[in-house]
Amino acid sequence: MIFGAIERHFGERLTVALDRMRAHILRWRGARISSRTRIGSRCIVHRPWCIAIGERSQVEHNVFIKVVTDSARIELGRDVFIGFNTEFDISETLHIGDGVLIAPGCFITDHNHRRSASRTIASQGCDSKAVHIEDDVWLGAHAVVLPGVTIGRGSIVAAGAVVTCDVLPMSIVAGIPARSINVRTA
Repeated sequence: MIFGAIERHFGERLTVALDRMRAHILRWRGARISSRTRIGSRCIVHRPWCIAIGERSQVEHNVFIKVVTDSARIELGRDVFIGFNTEFDISETLHIGDGVLIAPGCFITDHNHRRSASRTIASQGCDSKAVHIEDDVWLGAHAVVLPGVTIGRGSIVAAGAVVTCDVLPMSIVAGIPARSINVRTA
């Protein structure tokens, strides 16, 4: 019983220390990461020099941050939580405000393949449009956010929703494609 409590106590401290060490390694690789930020194990970060993360943010394990070009930018605010198995696939801009919660398994991208019938899809390249997630937003598990979307301050995106257009502040959206189902009130 006592050994279990000791193990839990030191286990959590060790996890925090290792997470902060991974944040330091990303800093050495060029990422702009503020203090007290945690990066979980087995995170893959392409082009860390294109990323800025605010203080007291946490990126859980198995998160994949794919920055497609050297000119792309990902900016995460303060107190942001990114759940495990989440993926960012960014070729232009992703901006995430302060206090945002992103549940496990979410996917956020800012680009789509062109789709002219006269050429193969693979040969056409992509079109990009910036994604903005404002302060105090909660993305439920396995939500998908597509290019050009702004999710307004204080909004909630239900689990499994696919966001294809802007979400008004304080809205609750759900479905495929995501539609407003309610509004947050005091």
